[in-house]
Amino acid sequence: MNTHTYQPGRLPVLMSIPHLGTRIPADISRTMTDAAMDLADTDWHLDQLYAFAADRGLAVLMPEYSRYVIDLNRAPDGADLYPGADNTELVPSSTFARQPLYQDGLAPDAAEVARRREAFWMPYHDRIRAALDGMVEAHGVAVLFDCHSIASHVPRFFDGRLPDFNLGTAGGASCHPTLQTALAAALETHGADYTLAVNGRFKGGYITRHYGAPARGVHAFQMELSQITYMDEEPPFIYRPDQAARVQPALAAMVDAAVDWVTGRG
Repeated sequence: MNTHTYQPGRLPVLMSIPHLGTRIPADISRTMTDAAMDLADTDWHLDQLYAFAADRGLAVLMPEYSRYVIDLNRAPDGADLYPGADNTELVPSSTFARQPLYQDGLAPDAAEVARRREAFWMPYHDRIRAALDGMVEAHGVAVLFDCHSIASHVPRFFDGRLPDFNLGTAGGASCHPTLQTALAAALETHGADYTLAVNGRFKGGYITRHYGAPARGVHAFQMELSQITYMDEEPPFIYRPDQAARVQPALAAMVDAAVDWVTGRG
């Protein structure tokens, strides 16, 4: 079973887009609700929005399957991402709008969660680890860009409208401070019309926190982009090229800042 697509790059920078997938296996979809089939919480169109990344030399990793099957950005043991806050699970039980994902009595049990972890979660993370290890071996350093988007208003997780750019580095723990500074400066300079938060509501998920290990040469950051900047936030979630063209220069500057930083150190 092909669970993901990996495009190698020429530079020690990996872009992971863990919530891009939209497939749901038939045996799972039969247990799910109509709300699940809308796939509303997908990180829509990020492969299209960041199509320039591969041309800049980044490696790109994209899953085939939806986060409703299993969330690739959650800990394998199901530990809460933000303790004390509202969290969605390793295998989510509800949408961001609190709609049940499973029909009554058909939610996955512990054995099914373990099966999905082995079938879908592990291959993606094995690929991340292999890619980063190869970059560090070849270049002495690697940067992991965990790429996300979310609706601008999600009352379940935050009040009001989310900032447009949400840069997360696990409170500064997942990358060198000079990389965080360079990324934020690029967004501020080239995205003056947009709002920016650094380590605000979104500090980075499991991928950023787990793989970001500056002492071992791996520097990770997450960008949680507000979807209002590039697409329609209501079904059918249409990509808007005019909006995308306005925000892409800032995103490209952020990516270029990561590339300049890593090539200057490697």
